[in-house]
Amino acid sequence: GSNVVPKSARRKEVSAFQFYLGMSVASIFSLVYIFSPIYILTSVAALLMQYPSRKISMIYGAPLIISLFTPAMGMPSLGEPLKAVLNYFDYEEIHEVSNDDLRKDLKEKKKFIMACQPHGVISFVGICSWASAPQEFRSLKTAVASVLLSIPILKNVMGIFSLTDASGKNVRRILQKGQGLDGCIILYIGGIAELFKSSRKEERLYLKKRKGFIKVALREGVDIIPVYLFGNTSVLTVMKTGPLAQLSRKFQVSLTYFWGQYNLPIPRPDKLLYVRGKPLGLPHIPEPTDEDINKWHAKYCDEVSRLFNENKDKLPAYKNKTLHID
Repeated sequence: GSNVVPKSARRKEVSAFQFYLGMSVASIFSLVYIFSPIYILTSVAALLMQYPSRKISMIYGAPLIISLFTPAMGMPSLGEPLKAVLNYFDYEEIHEVSNDDLRKDLKEKKKFIMACQPHGVISFVGICSWASAPQEFRSLKTAVASVLLSIPILKNVMGIFSLTDASGKNVRRILQKGQGLDGCIILYIGGIAELFKSSRKEERLYLKKRKGFIKVALREGVDIIPVYLFGNTSVLTVMKTGPLAQLSRKFQVSLTYFWGQYNLPIPRPDKLLYVRGKPLGLPHIPEPTDEDINKWHAKYCDEVSRLFNENKDKLPAYKNKTLHID
């Protein structure tokens, strides 16, 4: 695996304290994926058997019971303490469309789908971009598999990023009803299917068959901004086989074992790069034909490839990587 990058190679010098604080904060998100299922199973067992005593089982199971009745809540104000992760990863952003351009477009009633790829086990580039974004942009909703919103503990921890159900019906509702940022959404196009395709040698996107988002965007008159998240697939390595991998595919959520730094479920301190492209300029076509959808889908894939190829040399882990669109 990759080692800690020597200080001189990083964009900014950080102290050991800042580095390890960032590591600790980043690891909360990876550890919660590993420990939530274990905690849920042991809590249920302890509560059912009242083991080792009724009182202790109640105390142990309390977070589970509280979580069951607490919906996931977006918490934009947590962006400030989460900035600690920016000192752990060597994080950078490139915007082909600036925040001010976006503010102007939103004022003019334009709406966007931020189409992100690849997802990786956990989108640490997404977490970094959320932490470093202006407070108002942190309320932008991210669509996730509905099962993630129902797993106790996990839903409350990941829920701080303003998550919403990725079902077509819910996405359309947000794009139709919402105003300004509330009418925009972040979508991970390939989802969990990509998780088992990428490695540290090649980047594989699951895009060829994913055309639903293009259809929705054309129908609703919403533009698409392609976003490439460099480093999402390299910070953690996933176990690609076995029953947990199959469960993850079935439920569209990372339930499989993964590892990174020190071979533990701690992300590697790799260089991460968030690249936001220009809006594609989709027209509003209330009844798009297959031809319309294929045309804009091809344009989207071309833009994603361009963002990858123009920026991959900025990251040591990506210099020799090729992009495959499956």
